[in-house]
Amino acid sequence: MNDPLIRFLFLAHLGSSLYMVGLIWFVQVVHYPLFASVGDREFRSYEQRHTALTSWVVGPPMLIEAATAVLLIWFHPMSVAPWSLWAGIGLVGVCWVSTALIQVPCHELLSKAFDPLVHQRLVSTNWLRTAAWNLHGGLVLWMAWSSFH
Repeated sequence: MNDPLIRFLFLAHLGSSLYMVGLIWFVQVVHYPLFASVGDREFRSYEQRHTALTSWVVGPPMLIEAATAVLLIWFHPMSVAPWSLWAGIGLVGVCWVSTALIQVPCHELLSKAFDPLVHQRLVSTNWLRTAAWNLHGGLVLWMAWSSFH
């Protein structure tokens, strides 16, 4: 991995992917379950602020992860198997599609009022993203390991 561009892309991808692995575990185990403890009167305001502030925490690393996943198809360490890059794009795609089609609509409903069924759907369906980001994080670590040999 002597090319500075490839090194930069790969390290940005590795960093953003592992960041998202840690973040999704926090969201899954702590953050989303605690929504039920906010209280009905405060929840609407809480959810609206939560959504706005969370975008700053998840948006940049998700964009970096997706952009570098695509760029690594063309600019990648020779020791990294092409199938692993395509598998990585697929896992990132699962996270994005789940976010857009499942989690965002749940947050939109919750921004109007707390609904225990919507909250439960948010928590239970978030396991898909948790699994996909963990698989992707493991795959990227394997790619890093492969490029050192």
